[in-house]
Amino acid sequence: MLTVKKVSAGYSGKRVLFDITFNLDFGQCLSIIGPNGCGKTTLLKCIANLIDFDGEISLDGENLAKIKRRKLARKVAVLSQKNEMYFPYSVYDTVMLGRFSHIKPGLFAGEPTKKDIAAVNESIEAVGLSCLIDRQINTLSGGQLQRVFLARVLAQNPQIILLDEPTNHLDLKHQLELVDYIKKWVGEGKEKRAVIGVFHDINIALRLTENVLFMDSGKLSRMGNFRDTADDEFLQNLFGVNVVSYMTENSRFWESMKNGRHLL
Repeated sequence: MLTVKKVSAGYSGKRVLFDITFNLDFGQCLSIIGPNGCGKTTLLKCIANLIDFDGEISLDGENLAKIKRRKLARKVAVLSQKNEMYFPYSVYDTVMLGRFSHIKPGLFAGEPTKKDIAAVNESIEAVGLSCLIDRQINTLSGGQLQRVFLARVLAQNPQIILLDEPTNHLDLKHQLELVDYIKKWVGEGKEKRAVIGVFHDINIALRLTENVLFMDSGKLSRMGNFRDTADDEFLQNLFGVNVVSYMTENSRFWESMKNGRHLL
């Protein structure tokens, strides 16, 4: 279980996250939903121990803030919309970086094992990039590059994957494939796994899971099943727009396309 208890954080002395508390069991996914600037990404950074915070975050009872970085990388991985690579690595070499925390350190022990190589190849195949395994990543499209970084996260084989707007550079087909593969990854095997995703697209968030945490102004507003926790008035107050009406109008349009009619 991931336990987040009274977590607060900020930047340059200004607090942007206030007393966030929740639990997430292994085998579950959680979508964090809220307007821009409400603290969603900051919360993910706290869970990944990338910034200082007050409060406590633990995994299976172990305080993540006290875990050494190499060990933490075997427990928590982050896939964001912004990934910067400054060297023209191949797809294979980039994904192999995800195995760094598993490779024994030392002058003679730092070579990938058969298990590492298999994990890398399986991860590349999972995202559909086996045909580009030797391509340098600086020659790839934005969508292809994001799939490489997903493969690197999968090769890392963590217990928890944190998704920070990971579908922004993907076309619709690969957005759906990414979310569906992540759901499959959580449920398969005997490993303890969970996923927390931050999305602006509510439909993509709900495709991952209806288990949602709503944030507003740095605070946890509501948490639970989307159908039980969200209503028309709540969503309108949260986003400043009539979300239900917008979704309903879009639904009518696509339903008309399905039935061979065209509505403007």
